[in-house]
Amino acid sequence: MRRAGAHLSLQRRRRALPKPSVDPRGRCLQPLATSGSAPVGVRSACLDSTEPAVMKPAKAKMPRKPVIKKGSQTNLKDPVGVYCRVRPLSCPDQECCVEVVNNTTVQLHTPEGYRLNRNGDYKETQYSFKRVFGTHTTQRELFEVVASPLVDDLIHGKNGLLFTYGVTGSGKTYTMTGSPGSGGLLPRCLNMIFNSIGSFQAKRYVFKSNDRNSMEIQCEVDALLERQKREAVSIPKTPSSKRQADPEFADMINVQEFCKAEEVDEDSVYGVFVSYIEIYNNYIYDLLEEVQFDPIKPKLPQSKILREDKNHNMYVSGCTEVEVKSTEEAFEVFWRGQKKRRIANTHLNRESSRSHSVFSIKLVQAPLDADGDNVLQEKEQITISQLSLVDLAGSERTNRTKAEGNRLREAGNINQSLMTLRTCMEVLRENQTYGINKMVPYRDSKLTHLFKNYFDGEGKVRMIVCVNPKAEDYEESLQVMRFAEVTQEVEVARPADKVICGLTPGRRYRNLPRGGPVGDEPLVTEVILQSFPPLPSCKLLDINDEETLPKLIETLENRHRLRQVMTEELNKQCVTFKALLKEFDSSLSNKENYIQEKLNEKEKLISGQKSEIERLEKKNKTLEYKIEVLEKTTTIYEEDKRSLQQELENQNQQLQRHFSDKRRLEARLQGMVTETTMKWQKECERRVAATQLEMQNKLWVKDEKLKQLRAIVTEPKPEKPERPSREKDQQKIIQRSVSPSPVPNTPIPVRHRRSRSAGSRWVDHKPASNVQTETVMQPHVPHAITVSVANEKALAKCEKYMLTHQELASDGEIQTKVIKGDVYKTRGGGQSVQFTDIETLKQESPTGSRKRRSSTVAPAQPDGTESEWTDVETRCSVAVEMRAGSQLGPGYEHHAQPKRKKP
Repeated sequence: MRRAGAHLSLQRRRRALPKPSVDPRGRCLQPLATSGSAPVGVRSACLDSTEPAVMKPAKAKMPRKPVIKKGSQTNLKDPVGVYCRVRPLSCPDQECCVEVVNNTTVQLHTPEGYRLNRNGDYKETQYSFKRVFGTHTTQRELFEVVASPLVDDLIHGKNGLLFTYGVTGSGKTYTMTGSPGSGGLLPRCLNMIFNSIGSFQAKRYVFKSNDRNSMEIQCEVDALLERQKREAVSIPKTPSSKRQADPEFADMINVQEFCKAEEVDEDSVYGVFVSYIEIYNNYIYDLLEEVQFDPIKPKLPQSKILREDKNHNMYVSGCTEVEVKSTEEAFEVFWRGQKKRRIANTHLNRESSRSHSVFSIKLVQAPLDADGDNVLQEKEQITISQLSLVDLAGSERTNRTKAEGNRLREAGNINQSLMTLRTCMEVLRENQTYGINKMVPYRDSKLTHLFKNYFDGEGKVRMIVCVNPKAEDYEESLQVMRFAEVTQEVEVARPADKVICGLTPGRRYRNLPRGGPVGDEPLVTEVILQSFPPLPSCKLLDINDEETLPKLIETLENRHRLRQVMTEELNKQCVTFKALLKEFDSSLSNKENYIQEKLNEKEKLISGQKSEIERLEKKNKTLEYKIEVLEKTTTIYEEDKRSLQQELENQNQQLQRHFSDKRRLEARLQGMVTETTMKWQKECERRVAATQLEMQNKLWVKDEKLKQLRAIVTEPKPEKPERPSREKDQQKIIQRSVSPSPVPNTPIPVRHRRSRSAGSRWVDHKPASNVQTETVMQPHVPHAITVSVANEKALAKCEKYMLTHQELASDGEIQTKVIKGDVYKTRGGGQSVQFTDIETLKQESPTGSRKRRSSTVAPAQPDGTESEWTDVETRCSVAVEMRAGSQLGPGYEHHAQPKRKKP
């Protein structure tokens, strides 16, 4: 009877526990949650249905943790989740430039003043996000969509990064922290974490952090000693379960909604550690660091440095990590650091954040041992996950904030770090789009360097873009939208799943005390014993006592009869139960047969589907291979296309340069042709005029000869003919009808030679070897610099050059040549002379010169005297030399002398 009661009690307790899988031999095999099959050697004994007592499960040996290579799921990538939140306008009369189109799109309108300044250009731009939250969105709705999945991943061993981005005064701090009566994302995340792991937290100081970004496990004794040591040094605090929140922030953490993660591992213990840092002027400061106050010599806070742990994760060395046990305690730690954060009053925001703040929640998880009593003392089984909540400082323009001094320096560092973040996003997008491996400049800023691992695949990344819809922030909001558009195109590798230990699940509640939990119902045996009649007193007062034994015998007989009745009733119930069991077995066998038939059919269907799946997989692999080949071909073609386009652009540029050079050359040649044409036209006109004058002179000479002959024949004394003047030579030559009569005794003026370029400054180069001549005609240039040797100093001051050169003519007389030229400046800073003209001055003896006469023998005059105008020499007593370019011809010389009378 006791065995049956014990068996029934055991069955009641077993129903409350998770039912383990039982093999045909009655052994309990618990498979892993993810693989679906039990690892070798992992077994825990369970009770057979015929055993009356509970068997204590054998202590299993901890299996070796499988090695998971980092980045095993790098093929799976998720884009960065970007959300947009539009804050309400502070004044209803303000102009709004942001409109929420739907739950995924916002539209930016150009403000009126901006359009007037931009010549009336009106442009509307739409931007898409994963989700858009309007002005009426509550903190709870934002948390459930954005932050709740990150907290759930944190509890399941995955990292997360959530940061708010926007211009100053757009509501970033309100979104992250909240306000009294409306808690932000941070207190709601803490509340969800402690609601999920509240009953599974390890005792304080079981987990101990070190300075290598890892955790160590202490046994219960060491943790107890640590607690006693801390309590002896510091003032005892109220336990976390009974801690009253500070009234200053009590309304922020008073969240009415109960939020809890699903499928929390009950066979593990958890510890929560928080840290709070700020990045100010690109230096990292610990906001939780306790610095002793020294009124004489205050100690400035020391900046921290970034280090890399053995898993290549970045962390802040020497940062304070506080273990917390409740939401109130965690938010109190945050509020203590928030008071140290640097904020200032600017023209646009009364409480403007001057630094980037990072509040990190580190969740440490370790499995229980096989007995389910203590924490498994293996460091390799510790799982550390981290959620970083980042409140970025707002980007701002100094011409609007009117910042000066330290505020100006802070604004410059804030904008520089945000620009580095944007550059990193653009490089990541470029690498993923074009398949290149360009270096991402994480180290240019402490902000990007700290969160480098998240973008390399160590967790999910979420960003909330906060927008102020007022028209004054239009340009800043436009830049924020463009950055969000770039960020959405960046893909981050999906983090690896948590490695599950090989211990049997349910070990926390399986090994409860044998008597059952406190408050359970009494056993069946106790109920049966209490239903029997109570035994009378068995104490004998004397030998002749005849009442005690009969009463005892009667009671025992009654109890025996009652037992027989209960036995018969039990036998009847057993028979009925056996019949029910047989009926159940038959129905069960029928169901098993039916199920087996269905299983066979399903197996056939599954085998057919497997073959189809294999065929489709092969086809899929073939298509993937073809797609890969096509992608490679496309990449090659695109590279060729880019190279050809680049080459085409280069050719077009060269062609444009050739065209421009050709046009310049054509214009230059056209100018040269025009100049040369004009020059030769003038030269031809000059030569024609000279030829005409020469022919006219010859004709005049012949006419004069004929007139002289006519005068000799008809007239006694002919008049002296007149030679055509220079003014008549320059006019248009007309046809001669009658030669003019010569005018006797016409004087010809004699003047010095004067340069045609008398207005310019000349260098008169007269070598020392020249012989001074006494000719009437001498070169004369006013204000000329006379030198005997040409020098650079004299040439630099003048524009014209004249060289006087003497040589002997063929008849032995001295011939003087005046060589003229123009002075030009060279590129090297010197001067060069280009000769343009030569003038000749020749002196002849009257006896040695050859005369040109009108006739061989001049006829005698009637008055007995010879004529004075019988030849050319007689009519010209001085030499006349024409200048180059004159219409009378170059180098024209004429010499004459008086005719000698016959003796």
